[in-house]
Amino acid sequence: MSILNEISINLQAGKAKVVKELVQKAIDEGIDAGTILEQGLLDGMGVIGTKFKNNEIYVPEVLIAARAMSAGTELLKPLLVAGGVKARGKVVLGTVKGDLHDIGKNLVKMMMEGKGLEVIDLGTDVSAERFITAAKENDARVIACSALLTTTMGEMKKVLELLKEQGLRDSMTVMIGGAPVTDAYRESIGADIYTADAASAAEEAVKVLTE
Repeated sequence: MSILNEISINLQAGKAKVVKELVQKAIDEGIDAGTILEQGLLDGMGVIGTKFKNNEIYVPEVLIAARAMSAGTELLKPLLVAGGVKARGKVVLGTVKGDLHDIGKNLVKMMMEGKGLEVIDLGTDVSAERFITAAKENDARVIACSALLTTTMGEMKKVLELLKEQGLRDSMTVMIGGAPVTDAYRESIGADIYTADAASAAEEAVKVLTE
């Protein structure tokens, strides 16, 4: 079994310490950092994403795998930067104003990072203005808004209204999600993408950013 395959399998099993050791070993063997990331870490996280989407594994397993992924990427980050390897794209992510729920948002973040995207996580209780300011400052093309309360969903509409006001609507893709959110709601406010789960959200974001 190749070392990249070993990294992927141990990541899926959530063995952070082993993953870190294997990544270091791969670096020492002279394997390119981008290759280790793509064929080792992201490969493993891709399997986790698919299994999660198919209800074969649950949130705890995803969290453990994501921790193992972080342990490996920590070692690779300086090498990737030095090698000029850029993330596939940037996403500004947050839970909307008035809403303090973050479990779903954190899962989306992990799945997106697991697909090689750079996520600017604004946390919870994020106003429409902050989403847009962060997108402009970080040159991000995707804004992803999460809500778990029906009472806070209106803030998503504000994001779209503000983008229009600022003449940025055509250059931004707005994704929405969360338990009470539906595709019909997406359509009613004019957002671009709604997904029912974190793994699908990551897949859609990659599509947008690699097109």
